[in-house]
Amino acid sequence: MPKHASSGQYAIVGLGVVAGPQPDHSERMVAAEAARRAIVDAGLTPKDIDGAIDLRRTGGGGDRATYVDAYSRLLGLNNYFYFVVGRGGALAGLGIATALSFLDRGIANYVCIMGAVTDWSQAQESRKAGHRGMAHVEKAGYWRKALGDLRAVSHHSWMAARHMAVYGTTSRQLGAISVAQRAWACKNPEAKMHGRPITIEDHQNSPLLAEPYRLLDISLVSDGGVAFILTTADRARNRPKPPVYVLGQGFGEVSSELWWDKKNFTHMAVPRAKQQAFGQADLELADIDCVQFYDCFTAEVLFQLEDYGFCKKGEGGAFVESGAIGPGGSIPVNTSGGLLSCYHLGDLTGMAEAIRQLRGEAGERQIEDCNVVMTTGHGGELISPGMCSIHTCTLLGRHA
Repeated sequence: MPKHASSGQYAIVGLGVVAGPQPDHSERMVAAEAARRAIVDAGLTPKDIDGAIDLRRTGGGGDRATYVDAYSRLLGLNNYFYFVVGRGGALAGLGIATALSFLDRGIANYVCIMGAVTDWSQAQESRKAGHRGMAHVEKAGYWRKALGDLRAVSHHSWMAARHMAVYGTTSRQLGAISVAQRAWACKNPEAKMHGRPITIEDHQNSPLLAEPYRLLDISLVSDGGVAFILTTADRARNRPKPPVYVLGQGFGEVSSELWWDKKNFTHMAVPRAKQQAFGQADLELADIDCVQFYDCFTAEVLFQLEDYGFCKKGEGGAFVESGAIGPGGSIPVNTSGGLLSCYHLGDLTGMAEAIRQLRGEAGERQIEDCNVVMTTGHGGELISPGMCSIHTCTLLGRHA
């Protein structure tokens, strides 16, 4: 299949990352700082930015209130449009798809795409008040939670348990994913878990929170922000940093299939998203140099390795146990440490790492001759609780 006409015609030219606890900063302050850094990184000024997109997670448990003042106004951007995009952890992929429509029509020249959270700080404040976790507003029409289903870990655990029952996957194999990503995090000074390696025994000895998930199967709660600037390929060539080209994108929904057969408990909505993204880019799986999977829990990594075809369905446990996804493995996965060990900003965590890998800015964890990176996003259940979720695939490249 020949490349789609849009493949390589748009590129990322600036990246801004704010990582680590931000107890003294509001969400909009973190957002504005991430965007400011991206603009500086691109060699631009706020007045050069004529489009602004704000990425917000809207998880299956409910929606979050927006803050009163947009980062674009705070920075004095020259934006002709500003609006919110996002669903679950599918943020960067949806943001890029949205921005492309404005760039394609000549409505904007440079679009700033930004996402920020202060989840960790909010959780600390909740704890001071005698509560746990982050507040959610439940969706209208919700029939109340199933017994014991208090947080995402409980209803995501159903999928891991089902995979174990059908394919014989073990807790130690899930632990191999956690260990591999922690090894990557130990090569990333920005990661929350930098300098804190773990073993399979550490995983197995960590508390069992929602069977079969242990503490080390679960992603982090974080503060921070990631922003990047998207523009056309011709403009990108004049920026100070190497362009990172958008080669292809694809989207899928579990709800597009009959889901009462429980297939959605062991599969993700990968096939259509993969077909679209790889078809647009005229690439094959063998062309991928590293992968930034959305990894809210360890089993999601396992599902995606199988569903994309890095290994056969049901063989993901043995694949990760072999060391294939860690440093020195055959397919480097979540080289920043991912949501499990770096920080949790939805698929923006993987997007930031993909940009750095393609620019050659990943330091000790840099993948040699990294030319193509796949990033994915996931979440935003249509039926909550449940795995009726979006899946996004974005292919980025060093060359158009």
